[in-house]
Amino acid sequence: MIQDFLDALDIPDACLLNKTLFKKLFLESGQLDITDKKALRDDIEKIRWLYTLKPSTINIAPYKDSEREYDEIAVLQIDLSSPARVTRIASFVNKAIPYPLVLIFTHGESLAISVADKRINQADKTKWVVEDGWMTHWFNPSAPNEAEQKFIEDLSIKNLSFVNFYAFYTDIKNCVIALNASQRSGVYGITSKAQTDTRLESLRRIDKLEKEIADLRGALKKETQFNAKLRLNVAVKDCQDEIARLEQKL
Repeated sequence: MIQDFLDALDIPDACLLNKTLFKKLFLESGQLDITDKKALRDDIEKIRWLYTLKPSTINIAPYKDSEREYDEIAVLQIDLSSPARVTRIASFVNKAIPYPLVLIFTHGESLAISVADKRINQADKTKWVVEDGWMTHWFNPSAPNEAEQKFIEDLSIKNLSFVNFYAFYTDIKNCVIALNASQRSGVYGITSKAQTDTRLESLRRIDKLEKEIADLRGALKKETQFNAKLRLNVAVKDCQDEIARLEQKL
């Protein structure tokens, strides 16, 4: 059950908020396009602000430099009736709420975790920019495989950095990246910053290659010339081979 997963995080009771967020909050942000509004209306059943982690609720120092301000972290649970547009939902939720967010998406008995770094907009210090986002695959926390079980254990509060909120959030992000990498490599493990950065580059490249393969296969269905089909098939094979090489490095 989802509650078992939340219990495993071991977040102090002082951080508990458990407040319902109404959909109109996101409509009023003014940043939703037509597809976003459809996802908000049709795909989301409920949004709860589960926890607020800040210096008054947990012994972690705020972090601020010229680019980032991490003075608190919010943990939200978003229950979905359909996960088809989950990436889009994660994007507009992050744009609407000016804190680093840990988004726990649920659908049936499964969940997925999403995180995204944020930085201060240098042109307007009152605004923020959402940088790269990372989301795990969907998994059942009541029946995790070995990698998923290690991921859940690593997300426990006691296993995360208490140096400051940026370090704390970075540890959560690294867990998500490690789980994503394990889906490709078969091995879950937290790595150094340099190795994590390399992992990210590989995962981004794999995503790009998979989109190229999808485009090539779409072109194949329409192509009638044998030589052109042959070239497209070779291009697909080249992409697949590069993906295999990148997965070995994860």
